[in-house]
Amino acid sequence: MMTRARNYWAHPKRALFIWVLSIFIFFSAFRLLHINSSRGKYTFTQGAPISNTEQRTIMYDKMARDLNENGAAFLKHGKTSQSLSLNDLFIVKDGIVTPNPKPANPPVRANVLYLNPEYSAPISNAVKNVFSPYFDSGYCSWYTTSQLLYLSVSFVSYRSCMLWLAIWFQNSSLYHFSMFHASHHISPVPATPDEIEAEANAVKSIVQSLCPLKIVLERVILTSTGVLLGCWQVNSGTDPTTIRAKLRSALPHAPEKQLYDAAILHTSFARLLGPPRVKERELHRSSDDIQLFHKLVALLNNKIRGFQAVVSELWYVEELDVLALALEGRMKIRRFKLGCSQA
Repeated sequence: MMTRARNYWAHPKRALFIWVLSIFIFFSAFRLLHINSSRGKYTFTQGAPISNTEQRTIMYDKMARDLNENGAAFLKHGKTSQSLSLNDLFIVKDGIVTPNPKPANPPVRANVLYLNPEYSAPISNAVKNVFSPYFDSGYCSWYTTSQLLYLSVSFVSYRSCMLWLAIWFQNSSLYHFSMFHASHHISPVPATPDEIEAEANAVKSIVQSLCPLKIVLERVILTSTGVLLGCWQVNSGTDPTTIRAKLRSALPHAPEKQLYDAAILHTSFARLLGPPRVKERELHRSSDDIQLFHKLVALLNNKIRGFQAVVSELWYVEELDVLALALEGRMKIRRFKLGCSQA
């Protein structure tokens, strides 16, 4: 037996064939793995690859649990992701709930995918139809001192007019998906006008290689901070992981730590500023409010889950005011069409 094996390996052509075949199989597998990774189709978690679709679903599951696990923080001391209180961002002007944007110093420079009103308008209408009966979006309500003490709500007073039974609906002409920041509030990266222009040109050059995304709404969730989010999946086109990787290459001075996971694709539909409207005889506990929030989110999901859209535009935005895209503040926008070239 040993002699036969030794004779087999002693044959030079057979040995060469075995070595060439082994090397070919190894590099073919490595090349396939590299291609899949570069296309943004897979994320590696603890050594095991999972698709970005699965990764997004896992994240959305976790985000959906946030309200139950952390409660409705916006009912009391509401804060934004930039550590600003809701009092800082909204005021009551002539009885109308109005954004109160603050100057951003330095301006935030964001790259976002834009959702055309052809798709955003129907979503916005559905959101308003579900939530408007329970919140005041165009005016503020009057409550007695005893009611406010019962509700224990942090509020802004304007002639005893209470903002905190309101909802702020995101302008449907500004629905967007945050992709990558050249500068953000956690790690500001100041830039001269020439440097900003160079950044915009670098973004424009890589957008030519990005293909339009055909997306589908997986679910709507409400966070503990009161933000109503649409969570999306990608049916075809360039995956968000690839878009962010290309933007990272194009913007080498951008903050290392970005604000969002590389795979996520989400957009804000509205922000709840306080508890739902209640009549004096119907005052109830915040736990009852949370049950109502779940009911409203479920109703909205029944209406728009599965909604499909096409995203074909990326914006490079200088937000001169804090949260300018969300609050219709001052901003400079450069719009680029996704080119889908093979370059």
